[in-house]
Amino acid sequence: MSALRIDNRAARALWLDSHGLATPPTGPLDTRALIRTLGFVQLDSIQVVSRAHHHILWSRNQHYREPVLNRLLKDRAVFEHFTHDASVLPMEMLPLWRRQFERMRDKVARSSWHGPTLRTVDLDALLRRVADEGPLSTQAFDSPPPEAPRAMWQRPAHKVGLDYLWYAGELATCHRDGFTKVYDLAERVFPADLRRQAVPVEAQIDALCDTALDRIGFGTLTEIRRFWEAVETTEVTAWADRRRRDLTEVEVQSADGRWTRALAPPGIEARLAALPRPTSRLRILNPFDPAIRDRARLKRLFGFDYTVEMFLPAAKRQWGYYVFPMLEGDRFVGRLEAKADRAAGTLRVPNPWWEPGVQVTAARRAKLDAELVRLGRFVGVGDVVWGA
Repeated sequence: MSALRIDNRAARALWLDSHGLATPPTGPLDTRALIRTLGFVQLDSIQVVSRAHHHILWSRNQHYREPVLNRLLKDRAVFEHFTHDASVLPMEMLPLWRRQFERMRDKVARSSWHGPTLRTVDLDALLRRVADEGPLSTQAFDSPPPEAPRAMWQRPAHKVGLDYLWYAGELATCHRDGFTKVYDLAERVFPADLRRQAVPVEAQIDALCDTALDRIGFGTLTEIRRFWEAVETTEVTAWADRRRRDLTEVEVQSADGRWTRALAPPGIEARLAALPRPTSRLRILNPFDPAIRDRARLKRLFGFDYTVEMFLPAAKRQWGYYVFPMLEGDRFVGRLEAKADRAAGTLRVPNPWWEPGVQVTAARRAKLDAELVRLGRFVGVGDVVWGA
């Protein structure tokens, strides 16, 4: 039986719909449902305009405001842990996350970055303090001076210990003060009924792969593994063998016309038939948005070559420190650099860089201006100022 073919236009529409970007970012706000749809939202400390997690959620519903996420954390509707990076996940994922706590615990313990420092930490003492005193941030702890001067990149021992206990699932984030993580015992944060659910390891793997594929719509085994970053390559291969009868083999057309073999979840034909036409609204996405996280896949599907340059020396940047992709309909039309100056009440924007072949019509420029005003309103600044 030949594989189902998904042409490029349909593939882009499916990808955007799977990531909550096919419809206008309006309507009643249900942040918990947004996170459940996405699977996770990456956390990031950089605040050039708005921190990544807030911007990602605002891009899906522009009624979202920054305090909402911390309220969900306090209400135990979500929890924080590590996917490909520190992320917020739906609390109902907790039973499937037991082995990820173990994987990350072992990975951190073995790492040359944290391992040597970790062996100097009294982990039981850290746990006792949190147990006795209640939720604490790293600011409540101190580490004795190291015998040798600490390298610039090294973290204090107590921070390494708290991180390890968080990775291992013995401590959990109960809330944040600003961006400062506040730890409590996991048993006081995670709901008892979810903590007590014992899901066999193979069932955890199957569920993680199933939910990954459902959320991305189609993918290679590597792309499925990378979604949660919580299973190994051999485990994804074994899952695909177990699920072979249920999965649909597809060929997905790239922006350049080439075809790539992939897998799709059950019911993919009905899902394709029901796809909404992507909204024509222009959106400014965050560099850490899940829809563009895999740069190779982004280029393959949309022909958009995007690189995060914030980790490059200034002299080696082609675009800028923190550059936002611009999505219009099912096409990435350009990118721009922006910076919020809250003290001055302005959103400063150098000229955008439009993709080759994109006509900068009055209507398109008006869409961009309107979105910049909305973005400025979201972060609490009133004026958009063009120029460096």
